[in-house]
Amino acid sequence: MGISFKGYGENVVTFNADSALTEAGVPVKMTADSTVGKCSANDKFCGICVNLRDGYAAVQLSGYVVVPAAAKLNVGYQKVAVNSAGKLAANENGREVLVVISSATEAGIIL
Repeated sequence: MGISFKGYGENVVTFNADSALTEAGVPVKMTADSTVGKCSANDKFCGICVNLRDGYAAVQLSGYVVVPAAAKLNVGYQKVAVNSAGKLAANENGREVLVVISSATEAGIIL
């Protein structure tokens, strides 16, 4: 039997997607009323865009999600933000998340 965090505490909300948001699977931030967009370097993110269609973004605000990472993160509670490549990186001014799995290219986190 393997370990799985998938489905834990998932909470997904639909927002308008601004024109800069062109792909799912990336951290997003609020850019206007009811609208999210792609994060820039050092941005705190509100969630992860899990689906994008017809000008709307489904954004996961809580629960377990796997995201692109700039480098291996330490497990446990870590402060992270988006780097210039749009990937999560350790950042003392970032959002605190629980890192449960990490590799050089991705991290499994609980928002």
